[in-house]
Amino acid sequence: MAKSVSFFMVISLLAFAPICFCSKSNYYGYLYPQFYDWSCPQAKEIVKSVVAKAVAREARMAASLLRLHFHDCFVKGCDASLLLDSSGTLISEKISNTNRNSARGFEVIDEIKSALEKECPQTVSCADILALAARDSTVLAGGPNWEVPLGRRDSRDASLSGSNNNIPAPNNTFNTILTKFKLKGLDLVDLVALSGKNHCSTFT
Repeated sequence: MAKSVSFFMVISLLAFAPICFCSKSNYYGYLYPQFYDWSCPQAKEIVKSVVAKAVAREARMAASLLRLHFHDCFVKGCDASLLLDSSGTLISEKISNTNRNSARGFEVIDEIKSALEKECPQTVSCADILALAARDSTVLAGGPNWEVPLGRRDSRDASLSGSNNNIPAPNNTFNTILTKFKLKGLDLVDLVALSGKNHCSTFT
């Protein structure tokens, strides 16, 4: 079981990478791996360290962190809107049908953010934290390493309807799920990679 979940995680993130890289960008309009090299040179190591400790405490956390990134990117792009709590007129994506009592690992993201704020305040976006944590989780699960383009901006609003309607759900028909993937620029191969092992990791 552990090996199948790890293999699935690796394939999933590689298939999903094109979406993650096309999220809201920084002021200059593009993402690049060296974005924090001057402003927060320890950023990647801090994320990797906290993720490693979290996965060491609970191996399942690797899949959970990857899933957070997946669910974030399927709604409004990879902008960390999933992390926002309900406040005032904002209704959190956390309470959507696809995330309620399902999405987990938020405390690890909070831990990473706290560590980064101590090192370089108000510098690293939560959207980039999610992207780095997803990559590091895959590596810890036995998958390959790769450079993560950085420089995403965080959203200030969430979309409950987007979360309910855009993220593939277990009760969706095959055609509905395929349509949702196609709307994100993904094909049947991507669908199989991201959904094919649903019984092992409750990924979608």
